[in-house]
Amino acid sequence: MLCFYSNNTDVIPPLFSCINPSPPSRPFLHSAMAQFNAAFSLLITIFSLFSLASPRAISPQTQVLDVSSAIQNTLHALSPTFRDQKKSSNSSSSSSSSFSLSVHPRSSLVRPHQRDYGDLMAARVARDAVRVASLDAKLMVAVSGLSPADLKPVQTVVQPEDLESPVTSGVSQGSGEYFARLGVGQPAKDFYMVIDTGSDVTWLQCQPCSDCYSQTDPIFNPAQSSSYRRVSCQAAQCSALEVSTCGTDSCVYQVSYGDGSFTIGDFATETVSFGKSGTVPNVAIGCGHDNEGLFVGAAGLIALGGGTMSLPSQIKATSFSYCLVDRDSGSSSTLEFNSARPGDSVVAPLLRNSKIDTFFYVGLSGISVGGDMLSLPPSLFQIDGSGNGGIIVDSGTAVTRLQSQAYNALRDTFKKYTKNLPASGDFAIFDTCYDLSSMTKVSVPTIGFHFSGEKTLMLHPKNYLIPVDSAGKFCLAFAPTSGSLSIIGNIQQQGTRVSYDLANKLVGFSPDKC
Repeated sequence: MLCFYSNNTDVIPPLFSCINPSPPSRPFLHSAMAQFNAAFSLLITIFSLFSLASPRAISPQTQVLDVSSAIQNTLHALSPTFRDQKKSSNSSSSSSSSFSLSVHPRSSLVRPHQRDYGDLMAARVARDAVRVASLDAKLMVAVSGLSPADLKPVQTVVQPEDLESPVTSGVSQGSGEYFARLGVGQPAKDFYMVIDTGSDVTWLQCQPCSDCYSQTDPIFNPAQSSSYRRVSCQAAQCSALEVSTCGTDSCVYQVSYGDGSFTIGDFATETVSFGKSGTVPNVAIGCGHDNEGLFVGAAGLIALGGGTMSLPSQIKATSFSYCLVDRDSGSSSTLEFNSARPGDSVVAPLLRNSKIDTFFYVGLSGISVGGDMLSLPPSLFQIDGSGNGGIIVDSGTAVTRLQSQAYNALRDTFKKYTKNLPASGDFAIFDTCYDLSSMTKVSVPTIGFHFSGEKTLMLHPKNYLIPVDSAGKFCLAFAPTSGSLSIIGNIQQQGTRVSYDLANKLVGFSPDKC
């Protein structure tokens, strides 16, 4: 059998053709073999010339997207029985020095009111826009030297019971895409809490509530915990907060988000429990009595940022990792502290911004589409002298945001390689969509993140071409940003264990390690 390969870059997938000739008669065998060898040598030469003529081809060109499976997941996500299954308890750890928590997608815990997957996606994208605006505002405050209290006008904090809501955001209700199960207090009570690499203060709703939103678990009552202690106004933990004041001889915290939502309450120390893998005493957390415009369903938030008050910093973790399962699945994974990074990780430099401790920046050198590197200046993903720019890995942002120059190059190259796919109209922030309703599987161009140190993370097709309804409409899951900050979001992280090696300043990406 002889097969011929056409590497026309305007055709996706590449074309293969094969012939299977009848066996040659014996008198012509040696002559045919000689001709075959000559032809084979000529083909090798031609392929070599093509290779030399295309030095930018640095990775595989296509991958297969399972369209039917992705559409089936959208139907599964809206099924009434989807959220009725009992969730597993916290994962135990095999090492005495490591801790582990179970992690669940929000959709497996909170029943959406939408009956149509397109409406559900529109709500997710709207929440995501608020999230991105909040991160942009947080960075703006840091680089400008303003106080976080200037982010939104809020009433001066005196005591939690005297506070009223200046702003309540409707669009951010229900934000927070992944929850972990954390134990709080003695005896421990378990709570579903949002995991967030873009925050430094861990908090949960507490009784008595002056204003609390709906959550899955009963609201934490500090009076029932023997290990609950309020932090004094003079304590170092109180001084480390961006916004705090002194209440009745104890520290009062306030965390405000970019859309005007906030949490206010007593700052206290508590024992936190990681399932069967261990407990840590005296962890400073916010006990929120007034919490508005926040995370419906979750009891609060686990702060995984780089600041001194984040959970990894307080428990002195040298590393942590998580794997985010498909947001439309009913499965779960783990959030782990001090566990070993998988040996097959794609490793990138973990960078820090001198203007802000919270965010985890990564050394991204470029992006490839369909095997070709995009022509982008390296400075596009670098932090400048004022603290602007750079690209972070964020668990709370869904859609990866890129500077317009990078996004336009990625989109235009992707569209060039998908001329054979039927285009569809825009959807929310997505401007590159396709009608795949008549297909079960389809070849699509590869997308790769190329990190400093010549390491490459090839994304799975389901991490960048996603269904936005149940009828077969799929969109390229990237968007441009008007801010200076680029973000690798959790759609691109799904199915990959992301490891933050804090001791060695590395970020590891390990596909299929949930």
